[in-house]
Amino acid sequence: MLDFKKLPLDAQLTALLDGETTPEQKQELEERLAADEGARRLYDKMRNGADFGRHRLDDVLKEPVPLALVRSIKSVQPPKAPLAPRSARPSLKLAPTGRQSLAAAIILLIAGCAIGYFAANSRNNTSTQQVTETPGAGSEWLTDVVAYQRLISRQPRHLVEVPAFQAEEISSWLTSTVGVAFRIPDLVASGWTFQGARVVLGDGRPVGQLIYTSSDGDIATICFRKDSQPDDTEDFRETIHDEIGLVTWHNAGTSYVLVGPSSEASLSQLAMQIATAL
Repeated sequence: MLDFKKLPLDAQLTALLDGETTPEQKQELEERLAADEGARRLYDKMRNGADFGRHRLDDVLKEPVPLALVRSIKSVQPPKAPLAPRSARPSLKLAPTGRQSLAAAIILLIAGCAIGYFAANSRNNTSTQQVTETPGAGSEWLTDVVAYQRLISRQPRHLVEVPAFQAEEISSWLTSTVGVAFRIPDLVASGWTFQGARVVLGDGRPVGQLIYTSSDGDIATICFRKDSQPDDTEDFRETIHDEIGLVTWHNAGTSYVLVGPSSEASLSQLAMQIATAL
């Protein structure tokens, strides 16, 4: 078995950080840290790096699944025929010794702390980059749109305020309330059936919603409101909020967004079709 005292100082400190020391080893290391300023500085860097690495990993795990991956998973077709059984192969069992296991664990711990340490040194650069990626003005209403989409998705029996067969009422109601003249797009050929309409609030202003459903039970919503964005605003920009995909565009003082399942690969094409029909 490896002699703990003969291990490098960073390996001993790593064991201390991870609670892998005996009470005697912990006491000796704490006494050394109290007396050795260099060892104390190294310990503080390793501890801060480990903390930052853990927090960064938590942030990564909270990030949404990439849109392309969601769509590729949904598009995979199951095998049409059972796979032929594989011939049995003799299994090879590896049984590392206790010394090998301890050495491997120490190497992994040192590598983990090193990654956290270097990541901590680049924290300032990362923070600066995150500031430059904050959403621009005028996008706050999309947060409300996503929230309403999640709400109506959980209430399939209460999707609309005015049903589809009252098309004239929908047109006059939304035009007078939102201040936007429009036509109800016919998306049956694309697999979406118009169900009706709602009026909601987006960033404190009225937003019209035209609600569609697919044969699979998915829900898509066309939302629009008056705005003051410049004419050169980027059109047909597709973003993803977990399970919800959005395609935004702008025309003649009006902001539009198509909201649907993020796994739907044709959202952008559907948005372009809607833009010409509205």
